[in-house]
Amino acid sequence: MGIPLRSGNVRKPNEKMRLIVTTFAGVIFGFFLGVSFPTLSLTKMNLPSSLFPSIDLTYIEDKYSGLSTQAIFNALNSLKANKDVSVPPDKHNETKIWVPTNPRGAERLPPGIIASESDFYLRRLWGQPSEDLTIKQKYLVTFTVGYNQKATIDAAVKKFSENFTIMLFHYDGQTTEWDEFEWSKRAIHVSARKQTKWWYAKRFLHPDIVAPYEYIFMWDEDLGVEHFDAEEYIKLVKKHGLEISQPGLEPNSGLTWAMTRKRDDTEVHKEAEERPGWCTDPHLPPCAAFVEIMATVFSRDAWRCVWYMIQNDLIHGWGLDFALRKCVDPPHEKIGVVDAQWIVHQGVPSLGNQGQAENGKAPWEGVRERCRREWNMFQDRMTNAEKAYYEAMGLHPNLTMKHWD
Repeated sequence: MGIPLRSGNVRKPNEKMRLIVTTFAGVIFGFFLGVSFPTLSLTKMNLPSSLFPSIDLTYIEDKYSGLSTQAIFNALNSLKANKDVSVPPDKHNETKIWVPTNPRGAERLPPGIIASESDFYLRRLWGQPSEDLTIKQKYLVTFTVGYNQKATIDAAVKKFSENFTIMLFHYDGQTTEWDEFEWSKRAIHVSARKQTKWWYAKRFLHPDIVAPYEYIFMWDEDLGVEHFDAEEYIKLVKKHGLEISQPGLEPNSGLTWAMTRKRDDTEVHKEAEERPGWCTDPHLPPCAAFVEIMATVFSRDAWRCVWYMIQNDLIHGWGLDFALRKCVDPPHEKIGVVDAQWIVHQGVPSLGNQGQAENGKAPWEGVRERCRREWNMFQDRMTNAEKAYYEAMGLHPNLTMKHWD
């Protein structure tokens, strides 16, 4: 009976000593942990998510690095106490953006971020975007070209000042060859084989793309420009209020229409006398409200309308010149020919030679047949579209249109 008692008396001092040693070791460990804590990465410690629910440890580490351990834990307690107001709402219940007045497809974006228009301004790969442009061109000129006409195009481009963005549409696939000209290195080049300027225009000159330009020149490649200055042309267009225009054509260059013939007694003319029976109204084409499609110049607003009228599949544009009047009002006042700045139509059948010989016909013959066919197709589409609209409105105007052969 005495042995167990002695044994119990011996264990009590040992338990006290163990408790003292354990406490001392805990204090020492806590001290060193507290000293080293600011240098530890909370995000790298494998802490259970239940310890600090809904708290961003990275934020705490960044904000409170270098502070004492007590300050960090005070911050944790503060964040935990206010988590109901600082934590974002559940992702399934968050507020969504929907602005019906935004462009179609962009309704989910805040209006302030939408860039609805673009341009052809060339930018650098370095530096600040705000410092990219030393000049913003005010006008755009496009030429649909083949490399064989490089001399003519070189002469034409030099008639356009630095206020013009130069854009070449290459129907023969040759682009880098043009780099022999210094200006070509600053031009915009678009290449698609055997396509017309109206094919290019429909696909690359959307009104929102060319919106920065006050005027858009849509020119062929076979135009002599010895008597032409682009800046002076713009001045006359503005002076006479022309929304759609072209330079006068030299009278001895095989004209089709009296309207486009250059006159010597005026700066601009807006009407002409054609052959008997060609004009049912002196204010209608081809006696007024008419220019050809070889060297047309559009204001920004007029082009926005014309672009929508261009048909995707009717690539030659024949008949379009008779319908341009639908895009301005009054057309016989806002469409005209600039006589004081005139050009020569050289009549180079370059695009015609891009056709294909079929059934014993030369390539250019097939192209010409397609042009005439498209003219009739366009007139039919316009007449039918207008008829359908007026019938839907309960109106029945006379919509007959002359078919030109």
